[in-house]
Amino acid sequence: MTKNKDLNENKVCTENEDCPVTNAMDVIGGKWKVIILYHLRDNTLRFGELRKRIPKITQKMLTQQLRELESNHLVERKIYAEVPPRVEYTSTYIAEELRPIMDMLCDWSKKHEEQLHSDV
Repeated sequence: MTKNKDLNENKVCTENEDCPVTNAMDVIGGKWKVIILYHLRDNTLRFGELRKRIPKITQKMLTQQLRELESNHLVERKIYAEVPPRVEYTSTYIAEELRPIMDMLCDWSKKHEEQLHSDV
């Protein structure tokens, strides 16, 4: 058997099935989630720090994406009892398991940078 055959057991994902790729994309899909997780690698950041690192994201979208990541246990939010309140975000061990995938995405992007940014 091939490696792919072992992993997928010849199973074809359809909309009606429980598909691992669909499940993963439901959790990390979209324009911003992987970018947020990338910035939280090895970092604990406040909301404003994330906004500075991701200048194109709106405050509303960052809030929404952080809430979704938190509800899926990829981001942990810690609130400090201070005035004004201080909130910090950290990636969880589940998110850290995505590190090799994010590294591969970075390598792929660097390798194909010229083709990806050319006007064809």
